[in-house]
Amino acid sequence: MALQQLEHADDHMQECIDNCLEATQVCEWCADACAGEGDEMARCIRLCRDVADIASLHARFMARNSGYHRELGELCADLCEECAAECEQYDHEHCQACAEVLPECAESCREMASA
Repeated sequence: MALQQLEHADDHMQECIDNCLEATQVCEWCADACAGEGDEMARCIRLCRDVADIASLHARFMARNSGYHRELGELCADLCEECAAECEQYDHEHCQACAEVLPECAESCREMASA
């Protein structure tokens, strides 16, 4: 059964799940690439790892229709915004990818949290 076929996953939830999974991927890539950039990237690495963990967890909570996905959505949105602001400061391709992807994830997570 494809995720789009789950009864509880409307278009907004499916979009948020997709955004969270994309955020997870880009943040894992960024954290790994930043590890080779030097000590000045420590905050970026930590934030990217936090987003990757929370975004993947939020996607899983939505997929199983957890009653706690709204609270997790707020946290995910906050982390995405903070990580995007951090990544915007760097010219690395991986950081710029995060800065581009994460605001959309934050927006969809906030929508899910308020639904």
